[in-house]
Amino acid sequence: MLIDEFMPAFDVAERHGIVIRAPAERAYAAIRSVDLTRSFVIRSLFALRGFPALYAGRGAGRRGLTLDDFLRSGFVVLAEESGVEIVLGVIGRFWRPTGGLVRFAPDEFIGFRRPGYAKAVWNFRVQPAGKGRVQVVTQTRIQATDEKSLKSFKRYWRVIGPFSRLIRREMLRLVRSVAERANQSASD
Repeated sequence: MLIDEFMPAFDVAERHGIVIRAPAERAYAAIRSVDLTRSFVIRSLFALRGFPALYAGRGAGRRGLTLDDFLRSGFVVLAEESGVEIVLGVIGRFWRPTGGLVRFAPDEFIGFRRPGYAKAVWNFRVQPAGKGRVQVVTQTRIQATDEKSLKSFKRYWRVIGPFSRLIRREMLRLVRSVAERANQSASD
């Protein structure tokens, strides 16, 4: 998996998957295009965390939240095998209210070791599941740059972790809904 190239060792990890009745290309397209604000749960949790800037006030009538919006907010595409896997990276002080995100180029991610931060990778991978189905798996891995940051992150994660898991599962349900609806439309 591409994610292994960017963070084979980590301090914290989450993995979630869902089976989708659609071809890989439709599932992958859904990952890239799904509007996460369709979920009340995600909208509410992001608003509580202070992410409304991700999806509010970026132009007249624009209120969506897609993978591209994450990229505009500080996430970086580290690698992509179109139709199979995309890996995003972000560096910050996630335990602080503003997130303390650091701007970086993709080739700077692996070598970033500045104390006081944590690095996160987040992927979506589409893999065959047999008979017109695929499994979409998402992983999030976090690695702190020093012990103090690790302690800060772990305190933060004790509170935020359950909500992060809920967001990931909800995201996968939205991806399944979009991909299966597109698959149904294509077969009509």
